[in-house]
Formats: sequence, structure tokens, C-alpha cells
Amino acid sequence: MARLLDPHTGVYVLASSAVGGFEERRGPYGEAFDYCSEDDRFGQESFELAEAEMSRMALEYAIGKAKIGSVPDLLLSGDLQNQCVASSQGPASVGAPFLGLFGACSTMAEGMGVGMLALSGSAALSTVGVVTSSHNAAAERQFRTPLEYGAQRTPTAQWTATAAGAVILGREGGSARIDGFLPGRVVDAGIDDAANMGAAMAPAAADTLLAYFAETGERPEDFDLILTGDLGREGSVLLRTLLGEKLPTLGGVHRDGGCLLYNRDEQDVHAGGSGCGCIASMLGGVLLPAFARGEMRRILAVGTGALMNPASIQQGGTIAGIAHLVRIVEV
Repeated sequence: MARLLDPHTGVYVLASSAVGGFEERRGPYGEAFDYCSEDDRFGQESFELAEAEMSRMALEYAIGKAKIGSVPDLLLSGDLQNQCVASSQGPASVGAPFLGLFGACSTMAEGMGVGMLALSGSAALSTVGVVTSSHNAAAERQFRTPLEYGAQRTPTAQWTATAAGAVILGREGGSARIDGFLPGRVVDAGIDDAANMGAAMAPAAADTLLAYFAETGERPEDFDLILTGDLGREGSVLLRTLLGEKLPTLGGVHRDGGCLLYNRDEQDVHAGGSGCGCIASMLGGVLLPAFARGEMRRILAVGTGALMNPASIQQGGTIAGIAHLVRIVEV
């Protein structure tokens, strides 16, 4: 069983940011974004390049807020494009030493956890930047069909967020601290429907949450919020069903980034949002700043990812899930 990893030294959130697109601006938390593009292109010629620029902007905003005077000592970044090319062409272009990560939609939690380990385990590092992103048009073109085809989506399908979130971690300062990281296990529930990723990821989220509460002896109500991302409506219902008897109070504090980012009554996102940028922008733009305002004390951020690629889907393979947990507390 995976074990909760604690930092040897303090690891603090110095600053965070969120950048998004047109639909993200229209959502309930649109005003929390540092910048939103009106046409989802961010001044670029392709949507793939737009994602790279969007994630670079998110990192620049976070660096500016952190006032660290230079680029981070280490950059951890990932996205949904093949071989994380948006990260290598975007935030990595600022010149920081770069480690690319891929955990699908769990990448932000993975990056924050790995950043915690890097800072607490190496005296050579004083700051670590974490950036993740996704772009609706780029993801549709890679995993399903280009938007120009006008393909219909099923009710269980989710809307890949055009969004990026960035966090600067350091050894001191800030209003929030990362004090625990529980890496998840790969869980394959046999789901092979790429239009129902919530069902593929929910068992992994349940596995990670059960492992966390079994080890710590804590209860869901000990937290202001348990945020998953991105299960959407279908996955959130399934998660609560899976954990109903074992964690009966989960529903009182559980929220999902895919359900929060958009207004489903007004925006045609079907089962909700998804993508690396979904939970990243909710953390970077909404939740981490809430610690500075005294609105949050303790949260669990559980990044959930559907581990697939275009070939595996075309070959009819099952979609394994992963869920990484990061515990964030007030300073």
C-alpha cells in the first residue's frame, strides 16, 4: 500500500496563478483567473502552440507574485499533448531546469507532491515551480476528433478545460504549506469508454482516499474541503457510491474541480470539466489564494487521471486510473 510522505522541512506555497480561455471566464470562478483569452488562441497560430503560451503565462504570473527575482531552481510541468510538448515549448522556455511529468489530469497533484519531496530532500533547491495545462481543441484533436468535425458528445463526456495553473513552492513564506503527499496506485476497473473518464478514475480516487484515512485515522470532516479533479458529475457520484459505507461523511466536504469550473446550466460541458488545467486552475486561481484570505485551513487535493493515449483507445484498451493526494494546511 502507498504511504503518506511527509516533508523533512517546511514546504510552502509562495504564490499561485491561473490562466484560462473563453469558457473558463464564463464560469463561476472566471474572475479568479489572472488572464483569459477571448478566442482560446493566446495570440498563436495553432491551439497546440496556444496551450504552450498559456502555460508559460501562468508560470510568469506566479513568478511575479512570488517575487523570487528569477526563475525557479527547478520546474516540474506536464500537459495532455503527446510527450508533454506544451510544457517543453511553453513554461520550460523561461530557462529553468525542467522535469516533464505525465499523470494525465492528476499531474498538478503529482507535481506538487514531487516538488515537496525535491525541496525537502535537497539543500540545493530553494524554489520549485509546478505548472500543468490542457487545451480543449488540442485535446479533442489528439484523443477524439477535431472540433471542426462537429462530432456529438455523449452525456457522460467531459469538457477538457482550456486552462493552466502554476504554483511556486519554497522553503519559507506564503500562507499555505504542503505537509503530506500520498502517491496513488494504478487502478484498472475495466472501463474502455473514452467518453466516460469519470468512471475510469473514480475507483482510483476511492483507493487513494481509503488509503489516506486508514493510515492517518483522520475523518473527512477534519477538512474544509476534499477536492478531486477531474471526475465530473458521473465520477463524483460513483466515488461517493464506492465510499458511501466506508466514508459516510465524505459528501459533506467533497467537491470536484470538473463540477466547479463551469456552470452546467448555462455552459454545454455535459458531465463537467476535465483536463490537466482543470484542478490546476481551481487550485492556482481559487483555493490556494483562499488560504491568504483566511477562508481555508486544511484541504486535501486529489488529482485524478485517466491513463490512456490515442493508440490505446483506438485498439479498444481499458483506461486505468490514478489518483495522487496532496495535503495542504494553513501557515
